[in-house]
Amino acid sequence: MNDFQAIADRVEIEALRGEFTDAAMMRDRPRLASLFTPDGALRMPNIPAEQVGREEIRAGGERLQSQWDFFVQTTHPGTILLDGDTATGRAYIQELARTLDGRQGLNYAVYHDRYQRTAEGWKFAERVYEVRYLDTSPLAGTAPHAAQGSGTNPADATAAPAPAASFADPASAERLERVAAALRANGFAAEILDDAAAARARIKDLVPEGAGVLTGASETLRLSGIDEDINAGGRYDAIRPRVLAIDRATGADEIRKLVAGPEFVVNSVAAVTETGSLVLASGSGSQLPANAGGAAHAVWIVGAQKVVPDLSTALRRVEEHALPLENARAQAVYGMPSAVNRLLILNAEPRPGRGTVLLLREAIGY
Repeated sequence: MNDFQAIADRVEIEALRGEFTDAAMMRDRPRLASLFTPDGALRMPNIPAEQVGREEIRAGGERLQSQWDFFVQTTHPGTILLDGDTATGRAYIQELARTLDGRQGLNYAVYHDRYQRTAEGWKFAERVYEVRYLDTSPLAGTAPHAAQGSGTNPADATAAPAPAASFADPASAERLERVAAALRANGFAAEILDDAAAARARIKDLVPEGAGVLTGASETLRLSGIDEDINAGGRYDAIRPRVLAIDRATGADEIRKLVAGPEFVVNSVAAVTETGSLVLASGSGSQLPANAGGAAHAVWIVGAQKVVPDLSTALRRVEEHALPLENARAQAVYGMPSAVNRLLILNAEPRPGRGTVLLLREAIGY
């Protein structure tokens, strides 16, 4: 290898290490994963976490960053030892971070690296993270959240939207497939449909004419027309109109019996995780028993924007996104605020064939 090639290789590897930090700071996990070879590994024993392959690195990174309030990483040049089409090296790291649950600190660390020359240039074959100093004292500063990019003008930000904004963005086809597979592994039936119109038609296949059906209080059902089909269409024994006709002061017991154990419940959810869990939120909790298992059959229609990496992000979506929107609706309709007084998390369906999730490729509801 001539001196010019060695210099070029060193420059490219140093740029690779800088690109890693930029992708982490910009929360661009697909770009970060692309910096590794297809079978590359990212190992962080202190967390502990070990991700092998680009998909694991991307998904693991998204789970990790979903816990951040803020994260700052600086990379300092280290060593590079070239050996033909491979190389080893070390990069020195300083980080500041605070998570949403209040954990925080400053650390200095070392990445022990292996690099591989590929047709696309130098890539990481392995990065192993070693913490050399950790200070968990409370951080005095805060992080502005107006702009997530590298520019000073928020309009020029190059990063993905801040997490709260992303709760309104539809998931990619790849993420929907991943969610569907996880739901099936957890005992749910899962289908991916193009839009609300397709879900509206599919309900007629899944719920037989004449069945007793309870609908949840759901913007997804209202906007899709499914609520009207069930409660005003005459095709089903609709439970909600019956409940509304009962005097709540004298018929509370009858109402509880009607809504707790219907033949079918049709509803939406506040979030669905890539690990195959459903999260429902309620103010009164009246609709939750049927969803939890009281109904013989359940169908949930879920817009693509409700996909989140994990349960912690799902709970953030409930509080930061769904609740403010529902609160505004409740104030307008009922003249009183809403609240998350009850939460239902469905991690699996133990009764085969009971629960069906219709995942839509479009965003609908909130």
